[in-house]
Amino acid sequence: MIHPSAIIHPGAELASDVTVGAYAIIGPQVRIGPGTTVGDHVSITGRTTIGARNRIYGFCVLGGDPQDKKYHGENTALEIGDDNTIREFCTFNIGTEDDAGVTRLGNHNWIMAYVHLAHDCQVGHHTTFANHATLAGHVHVGDWTILGGFVGVHQFVRVGAHSFLGISAVITQDVPPFVMVAGHPAGPHGINSEGLRRRGFTAEEIAAIKQAYRKLYRSGLSLEEARGEIAAIARQHPRVQEMLDFLAHSSRGIVR
Repeated sequence: MIHPSAIIHPGAELASDVTVGAYAIIGPQVRIGPGTTVGDHVSITGRTTIGARNRIYGFCVLGGDPQDKKYHGENTALEIGDDNTIREFCTFNIGTEDDAGVTRLGNHNWIMAYVHLAHDCQVGHHTTFANHATLAGHVHVGDWTILGGFVGVHQFVRVGAHSFLGISAVITQDVPPFVMVAGHPAGPHGINSEGLRRRGFTAEEIAAIKQAYRKLYRSGLSLEEARGEIAAIARQHPRVQEMLDFLAHSSRGIVR
């Protein structure tokens, strides 16, 4: 299961059925769970934990030092969950002591080629990152989010669950759940209705989310006024509460 040209440090811990391709390098603090496949020329270093049944394609570099001038060799970490597909040339950095100290990727994510996850990013489950999507440091991405190709997300931005970021969008402020954004800089373009339908949201729930979106983006209300109107909708439709909670914790302001 391990190609003879691979270099695996004796301190690394690999499940018995892990596959490692040609010329891969695996460092001393790496832990890899069962059923995971590591492709040719992959480098996995740092204090990196990788779960079960991941597919990691060629030339990825996982667990490298943060691209942060304040980092001076602290023993921070990268954690990758289960059932992720990570395509060619992706780079995921470990965290820093200025934040959680851990960069995290959850479960069932589809990560295409050349994606970069910077230090301390927290990515949920079932996300899709198209080619060259890039997260700066400290970015949080919610479950089921889709990032189009060449999307760039500014540091400390939060991206809500079920949102859709269009190709080449430049994201400098928070993106509320369910919202589609596009442009440079990004602006709102409705809600991700098709994605919500595919994930089992009812027609009534989608209609309520659309109503909340209109209060936030089309009514001419201030943000505080819109939050009050959305709170009234959330009392009747619990799915809308996720948007309301997100707005309450937004520190950078939202794309608007």
